[in-house]
Amino acid sequence: MVIEYENRLLSFIKRAEQASQAAKERAVRTEGVTTAQYNVLLVLSHSPGITSSELARRCSVTAQTMSSVLARLIDRGLVARAQHPRHGAVLEISVTHVGQAVLSRADKRVLALEDAFTHTLDPAEGEQLRRLLTRCIAAADAATIFAEPIVSGVSTATSSSSSPG
Repeated sequence: MVIEYENRLLSFIKRAEQASQAAKERAVRTEGVTTAQYNVLLVLSHSPGITSSELARRCSVTAQTMSSVLARLIDRGLVARAQHPRHGAVLEISVTHVGQAVLSRADKRVLALEDAFTHTLDPAEGEQLRRLLTRCIAAADAATIFAEPIVSGVSTATSSSSSPG
């Protein structure tokens, strides 16, 4: 059975992601930061003193990308690096007072955006959406179909209980 592109689940997920991220980008840009910079500030505000490599992992970007984002934030005085008190070779990163003020304003806009997105959902629907998306994320993380050769249109990773999707 062929499913039209517009009706495929991954198409809906992609369109929702694109729309939500574009709206988020517009919201944080009003405070002078990009979505990537906002994400870094948000993670750092909850985990001050973490290293650049840990920050890259938590933000799901490469070390090179994180280095570039951090350089811009440091140049603007929004974050600072300091040597670890016991491990001098380790540089810890934290949000400055100026960065915290920018984050606070940007985060208010992002939270208002989230409220607008969920306004049409009742609380039970919002929780159901979170649970369903969590399951989709787990399924994507566990998927082995992409690493397996496909023979005659069927992956060797597909079991008889699996349905195409």
